[in-house]
This record gives sequence, structure tokens and C-alpha cells, in this order.
Amino acid sequence: MVSAGDFRNGVTIEMDGNVYQIIEFQHVKPGKGAAFVRTKLKDIINSGVIEKSFRPTEKFENAHIDRREMQYLYRDGDLFNFMDTENYEQIALNQDAVGDSLKFVKENEMVKVCSYKGNVFAIEPPLFVELTITETEPGFKGDTATGASKPAIVETGAQVSVPLFVEEGNVIKIDTRTGEYLSRV
Repeated sequence: MVSAGDFRNGVTIEMDGNVYQIIEFQHVKPGKGAAFVRTKLKDIINSGVIEKSFRPTEKFENAHIDRREMQYLYRDGDLFNFMDTENYEQIALNQDAVGDSLKFVKENEMVKVCSYKGNVFAIEPPLFVELTITETEPGFKGDTATGASKPAIVETGAQVSVPLFVEEGNVIKIDTRTGEYLSRV
């Protein structure tokens, strides 16, 4: 059990049958009246964000989120297959559970599979990946004064905006949270 007075960023709680992660919290002590805790909560299963206020003495159940390191094996139609590298147990997840999280992940790379009470609700890719450019237009000389960029397709099929000097065959580093180009490798 955790009380609202003990809230911290990243804590997961169970409330009204849903699981929420605290994104922001603020202890408020108005000049008149009782203190309260203002929070911004993210529903980790449905990805919605709500704002709610609590009395500091309200108590909630801690929600334990299981994050298992697994290897992304391959895609088979609508199913994505993963393997636990410790016990070699394999699971197959559908498109709803995976979403866009594997857009920058190659086969045989490690990801974190997040589940709550055995139900997988999200896949966390590595923060940074290195991918090869498979298709892009050539950059034009003299068109660099504005720090211009051009679209490029990486080996996983995702589209990334890259600087003009990046060419086909280059290996680039990408931030998977934002999908932004970071550097050439």
C-alpha cells in the first residue's frame, strides 16, 4: 500500500480497477483548507492520461509491473514472436499488444516485455538503435544553409528524417522514443 502523500514519479498504483503510473505529482498546501496532492496519471494499459487530486492520507495498492528482457525473433503474419533467453520460453503477441514499438527493432534484438498479472500490455524497445539506410534521395550541394533534412527508409521499413549528407548504406543511430536521427555510426 502507498499513500498519496508518498507519491513519486514512476510509481504504479491500482485504482478503480485500472493501473496508473504517476507522471507528475505536486503537494499543495493552500492557505485555507486541507492539503492535497495534485497528480497526472497515465493509464498504462489504455495509454490515456488523467489529472486527479487526492487527500494525502488516501491509500492505494501498489501495482507490480513485470518487465522481462526478451529477444524479438520474427513476425509471422499478424503475430510477433518473442523468446525469454534464460528459459527459452516463447510467446506470440498480436498487433494490438505490440503497437508501433517494434518499428525500429530488427529481428533477434532484445526488448523489454511489460506485463501486469500475466497480461502483456506493452513492448519497450532499446532506447537507441543502429540501423542501415536502405533508401533515400541524394542530397544537393549548397542546400545546407538551413540545416535541411530529407526522408529516409531504414532496414526495418520505418521512415526517418535525416540530414542531407546521409546516403544509402550509411548506418545511423536513432532514438526510439522520438524516432529522431542522432548521428552516423
